[in-house]
Amino acid sequence: MSRRGFLGLAGCGLALLVLTASGLYAQQADNIVGFVAVALAQGAVYLVALGLLRRSAASPGAMILILCVAAAMRIAVLAAPPFLSSDVYRYVWDGRVLAAGINPYRYIPVDPHLAKLRDRAIFPEINRSTYAPTIYPPAAEAIFFAVTRISERVTAMKIAMVLFEAVAVALLLALLASAGRPALRIIVYAWHPLPVWEFAGSGHIDAAIVAFAALALWSRRRFGGGITGLALAGGVLVKLYPAVLFPALWSGREWRMPAAFAAAVVLAYLPFLGVGWGVFGFLPGYMAEEGFTSGGTGIYLWSVAKALLPLGTVAYLAAAAGLAAGLAVYLVFRRAGGDGDIFQAALLAGAFVFLLSPHYPWYFAWLILFACLVPSASLLWLTLASFLLYLVPVGSQLVRDRDRFLVESALYVPFLALAAIDLWRRHFRGERQIHGDNRG
Repeated sequence: MSRRGFLGLAGCGLALLVLTASGLYAQQADNIVGFVAVALAQGAVYLVALGLLRRSAASPGAMILILCVAAAMRIAVLAAPPFLSSDVYRYVWDGRVLAAGINPYRYIPVDPHLAKLRDRAIFPEINRSTYAPTIYPPAAEAIFFAVTRISERVTAMKIAMVLFEAVAVALLLALLASAGRPALRIIVYAWHPLPVWEFAGSGHIDAAIVAFAALALWSRRRFGGGITGLALAGGVLVKLYPAVLFPALWSGREWRMPAAFAAAVVLAYLPFLGVGWGVFGFLPGYMAEEGFTSGGTGIYLWSVAKALLPLGTVAYLAAAAGLAAGLAVYLVFRRAGGDGDIFQAALLAGAFVFLLSPHYPWYFAWLILFACLVPSASLLWLTLASFLLYLVPVGSQLVRDRDRFLVESALYVPFLALAAIDLWRRHFRGERQIHGDNRG
């Protein structure tokens, strides 16, 4: 990397640190609009940094700079109280409940059976404490338990999420090396502002999903079979949505991967089955709150379709399920060379997020993993622009109004256009490679 390029990269790193401090100031002032402006400005600086590295050669100095700036941004926000979400208080509470030998799916936090566990630091901050049992699957509960046996402070949980990120970064570097891609591409994940604010800032458990997804992709290339199934099960047992990666990770011709996956999921749930179907916790209620069960008002594409076409609930669900199933079957039985498995995983993850249209930015963070491994303007746009969702927060019920429609349109319409360009470019490169091989 040239001296001029290194200085430019250092300038971007300094700008990101200054903007991180500005974001913390906006949070302290309870200024969500100001914070979103700062986060979007970070995204602009981040894109400049990616441009500087686009054609740069490997450089130990640049790698050290990238990792140091990434660590500094996270350290700066670790000590700050959660601002964007209060979910981390539920994590600490669940760990405390499990440590007391109580099934965390059995009682809501205000239940008298849990009165002895209440305190002044964690209990008053738990969201949905008066009506919702926990929603998190067993692996997430195990993480909460393990962290709270060290410390029941929110900062400890946030540190644990950053450590999961460190594992993910190490695995990403291994994946980049195996794919023959420059190690400096780690900047795509390391300097992205979304993980900084959602993992180091809010302590979201989705950091563990990033680590498990990276482990599943790495183990598929290194070992395959059962280890890949266990890694994917780990992600699914943190939150359910990584299950969409299954078709990209299973070849369709061997049994160890699905067997290990199924066994891990069943064994993880066994200790909690005393509550019956209650092991799914608040999941049905959460889906209702987010508008996913009330005629699809929570799903952007569904809302647009209903506005343009006389499309009923059954028709939309059938079309969406058919599309997803067709894509899954195609990927399971298609041989993918090179980075094809990672591209397929990215395709499934991006399609899932678009079809579900989550209302919280942290659900987009795992997409950065795939953007780091497979160049994708669409995934970068979606993850950087997701901060806009903080301008239309969700309360106890989703409100589908003009502001939300405009924000989600700004998020998803450019994403669709960029995704089409990404797919065309990949197809064009594949065709050019095939023709080149034929000429050879």
